[in-house]
This record gives sequence, structure tokens and C-alpha cells, in this order.
Amino acid sequence: MKVFSGSSNRPLAEAITRYIGIDLGRSTIKPFPDGETFVKVEENVRGEDVFVVQSTSPPTNHHLMEMFIMIDALRRASAARITAVLPFYGYARQDRKDQPRVPITAKLVANLLVAAGANRILTMDLHAQQIQGFFDIPVDHLYAAPVMYEYLKGKGLRNLVVVSPDVGGLKMAYAYSQVLAGGLAIVAKRRKSATEVESMALIGEIRGKDVLLVDDLTETAGTLVTAADLLKRKGAKRILACVSHAILNRVGIERLRKSAIDELVTTDTVLRPAIRGVKITALSVAGLLGEAIKRIHSNSSVTSLFEFKGGRTS
Repeated sequence: MKVFSGSSNRPLAEAITRYIGIDLGRSTIKPFPDGETFVKVEENVRGEDVFVVQSTSPPTNHHLMEMFIMIDALRRASAARITAVLPFYGYARQDRKDQPRVPITAKLVANLLVAAGANRILTMDLHAQQIQGFFDIPVDHLYAAPVMYEYLKGKGLRNLVVVSPDVGGLKMAYAYSQVLAGGLAIVAKRRKSATEVESMALIGEIRGKDVLLVDDLTETAGTLVTAADLLKRKGAKRILACVSHAILNRVGIERLRKSAIDELVTTDTVLRPAIRGVKITALSVAGLLGEAIKRIHSNSSVTSLFEFKGGRTS
């Protein structure tokens, strides 16, 4: 088994290999003067079971192209099996035609990964579960929930209500409410644009209670911040947000600084610089991904990675 890393999140790849107990594969990735990407695998991979770790975080297109080139290099170097490890799967929000003459880019990315030479996909907390069906190769879909739960149970949350900031995240919110023995509420929202959200109504009772907002992804933080402001007005005592992939651009950081959210709990699926003025707790998913890689390599079951506290994450 060999694990290689693209340039999007090398610290996570290094943490994964430390967990497995192997060295990170040696490779050279550098740009040509015209912006093209050059990749060279610096060790023998003939007949090897190879894993390539690359999150498609911003700059998304650059990191995707880098992933395709790495997979192609490994395929042409006669690797026996290539597993694309995408802790964060970009373009996942473009998973359907919701208006005329638009692409289904999540499916296009799936096609390109297979065309490049990927034999298997390992990913985490897809924005839409049906994206697994876009692939005609095996997909192992992990959840960050077990890692989140271990942290949250030590927070001493009492009289807890888990809130979904939109109807689409209700299933995830329900799973968290079950394992944390909390109530459940929903914020009904209307989206104005890609960066603006208008929350409409709260379904559920949260007055005087600790609230946990759960979502899979935030970038501009519009959904989370608007929902948190509504919850605060409705009498929430303390508001925590739990998000698997916090990409957070400049707009999102500014919104969080001014928001009613007391703490943002997220993972290291994407690499972020240190952010001042916002309490962000980043939990590592290296152990979860490392364990999945070990089991995929040995053809063992990964099902038990979905289970915790006698329940399931989905």
C-alpha cells in the first residue's frame, strides 16, 4: 500500500499516513511557467495498491486537475489499484438540473475521475448522498459524525435541541439528536442568491435551551448565521454550529465574527489558515480516513466506521 498527496491538504495526508504507520509517498508537483501542472511520482508503484489524498477545496479547478494528472501518472506507472481519497468532494452542490440549460457538474467530475483512471472512491459527508450513484466504480462514503460526537459529548450540553438550518439537512440533524439525546427543530429558509439567505420560520421549541446547528458544508456562512440570528431572537441560550466542511471565504469569516454562534465545530477535511475573532474547533478525521484506507486495502468491512453509541450515522 502507498499513499500519495496532492497539494490541497498535505497535513491531513501526513496525519493519515502516521495513523496507518507508513511514510507518505514521494512525488513532485510543480507549475510550469504558463500555469500548467507537472507531476512526477518519485517511487516505484508497479503492482501497488495506491491511495491519492486530495480535497477539492479552493482553488477547486486547480486541485481537481492536479488530482486527474496524479491519477493518470500512477495509472501509467502500472499501479494495481488507484483509490481517489476526496475528504471534500467539490461541485457536490451541482447535483441536479434545477433550472433550464445548466450542467450536472457533480456527475461530470465523477466521469472525469473514472476517465483519469480511478478504480475506487473514498469520500466523506457528500452534500447529496445520491452522488454515490454517479459512479460506476465502488464508493466508500464516510461520515464525520463519530468524530464530532466524541467531542460534543464532552461539552456538557444540557437540555439540547439539534437544529437543521434547512429542510435538506433534516436527516443529518435527526441522527445527531438521536445520539446526543436531544430534541429536534428545523429552520425553514428561502435562498435569495448564492451568497444570501433569508430565514423564514422556526419549527420546534428552543427557548432557554442549548442549540446545535448541524450542516455538511459552509462557505459564505449565510445559512448558518441567518439561522443562528433567528434562534437567538427565539430565546436560544447557547448556539453551537457543527459543520463537516468549513471552507470559509472572506465573506463567511466576517459574518461569523458578527454572528450569534458561540463556537463552530468542524473538521480538517479542508486546509484553512488561522482565523482570528471566531472560535473554531477543528477536529481531525485522519484516524477515520486512515482506518478506512487500511480496511479497503485488506478488503475488510468499513461498515463499523458508521456506527457509534449503539446507533448509526444514517
